Amino acid sequence: MDHANTTQAPVSNTTKHVTFRIWRQDGPDQQGHYDEFRIAYRPGANVVSCLMEIQRNPVTTDGRKVAPVIWDAACLEEVCGSCAMNINGRVRMACSALIDRIIGSGEPTITLEPMKKFPVTRDLAVNRDRMFDALKRVKAWIPIDGTHNLGPGPRQSPADHSVMYKLSTCITCGSCLEACPQVTIDNDFMGAASISQARLFNMNPTGKMNSEERVRGLMGPGGIQDCGKAQNCVKVCPKEIPLTTSIAVMNREVTKQIIKDIFFNQEGDKTATGGPG
Repeated sequence: MDHANTTQAPVSNTTKHVTFRIWRQDGPDQQGHYDEFRIAYRPGANVVSCLMEIQRNPVTTDGRKVAPVIWDAACLEEVCGSCAMNINGRVRMACSALIDRIIGSGEPTITLEPMKKFPVTRDLAVNRDRMFDALKRVKAWIPIDGTHNLGPGPRQSPADHSVMYKLSTCITCGSCLEACPQVTIDNDFMGAASISQARLFNMNPTGKMNSEERVRGLMGPGGIQDCGKAQNCVKVCPKEIPLTTSIAVMNREVTKQIIKDIFFNQEGDKTATGGPG
């Protein structure tokens, strides 16, 4: 047996090391536990590169060879949003979380855990279906009749365009839901991401044709009325999207729609009873 692959190399007293305490869970319904791994410190390393090193030789600090750690990642440049996880108790992107900024001086332990507002698939990977279902609920897209040339689109003001561009940078990482105290693993509050995307597509000149559908998607159980205005979402957004502004804007739109519905129903009742119209 090749002991080099099953045991860790002796630790040098002059080499700086980093210890990772990582949550391990084989499946959604399985019990979880922590495994600890110790690797050599490398300047400029991020959490993902350290996870890759652990994956190549998954030997714990007590000498056990275990299954490689599972996590989600794709772009490695804070664009795909898939590597969001809790790092030392705070949700952030593992690809842009630099070890130097986390540990400072000394040799502390870095704890990696999956996001707690989504069902765990395995280890650090989670199921984000609740977020994508919320995007479907608010119809976060621009419907077109086909792929043929539709001609030039409606004009957009520079002011609207600058706001829309910022809203469009959402990477659906789920950090806003993870930080939100109103979101729990067993409720259906849609969270800030889908609310902000409803604002984005309602600002689009073509998307405005379906604006009422998106506003109604924010109404009902788990909708915008469940927001407690904690403002945690805007603090953790890796793209610094003005999520609380989007929530305020869409809250006004929902209120307007409710008032319209009230007056429409009152007018309908007057007409049905022969009252003054």
